[in-house]
Amino acid sequence: MEESYICNLCPRSCNVDRMAGKIGYCGQAYEVVASRAALHMWEEPCISGERGSGTVFFSGCPLRCVYCQNHSIALGKVGKTISVEELTQIYLRLEKKGANNINLVTPTHFVEPIIRSLREARTKGLNIPVVYNTGTYENVETIKRLEGHVQVYLPDLKYFDSDIAGRYSKAPDYFKVATAAISEMVRQRGKAVFAGATTDTSHVVRDMNDVIGAGGRNASTSVSGCIGEGHVEEGIMLSGVIVRHLLLPGGLEDSKKVIKYLYETYGDEIYISIMNQYTPMKDNLRMYPELNRTVTEAEYDELVDYAIELGVENGFIQEGETAKESFIPEFNMEGI
Repeated sequence: MEESYICNLCPRSCNVDRMAGKIGYCGQAYEVVASRAALHMWEEPCISGERGSGTVFFSGCPLRCVYCQNHSIALGKVGKTISVEELTQIYLRLEKKGANNINLVTPTHFVEPIIRSLREARTKGLNIPVVYNTGTYENVETIKRLEGHVQVYLPDLKYFDSDIAGRYSKAPDYFKVATAAISEMVRQRGKAVFAGATTDTSHVVRDMNDVIGAGGRNASTSVSGCIGEGHVEEGIMLSGVIVRHLLLPGGLEDSKKVIKYLYETYGDEIYISIMNQYTPMKDNLRMYPELNRTVTEAEYDELVDYAIELGVENGFIQEGETAKESFIPEFNMEGI
């Protein structure tokens, strides 16, 4: 193990020795802290499937958005310290339970020990895809270090406007940083590949979300770099990039700019997940009254219609009442 670890994984550039116990903006030192490891059913259908995604929620966050629904763990107030060896065993237990993948949630600040744990897990037989589920405020070099370890990237693209990013996430450079990271993710994984898919995936990816359009570029699962087809359900993404965007109250125009950028830049090379699940955490929003409501049906429908008019074909939308605190996992150390 290294004797020191000066951390600059994200643009906060804390430049602190986290291995010596120093704390960065993320609120964490070097050792992994996690709050939950369990099968999760509420990701995109090609991530969760019927059996669930083997989701590991890490504590701390380099963004800490004011409206975060997982604020208790984002602030590092909840979690248990675990070793690399224990993290490796968590992956293997989740696979044994039938997980379609290992889903690493807010992993940026623990990239180094995560890479070590994934290497060890592969030697012990882990044979399902790894999903990197991130707010996307991280340096390109951090994403480059994950090449070969991550099969599916699940990044957010939260904002287009720097003033909005500064107000809600103290990150006015967010769009520049996040789009550079996404570009590297797409370079690594390219077009999406699904388990058991041959021509069209619309028959297997309709679940809690509706497909805007199935595309049909889902080539044989023998593509180099895809793993674990025999261990996952049909329709599960084995390789690729899904970019998520959460519509915020009053944020329709900024959201349109995000969707337009993604489609004009990548076309149908990526999937776009447009989410309406914003849940106001009222105790945290006294200084942000504009966020203290859910997104209206009219706002969300307008954004979806805009995406369709642009020509977006590969994507997901949400239906029903997703903006409920009951959809927020209980961070009770399950599986840790």
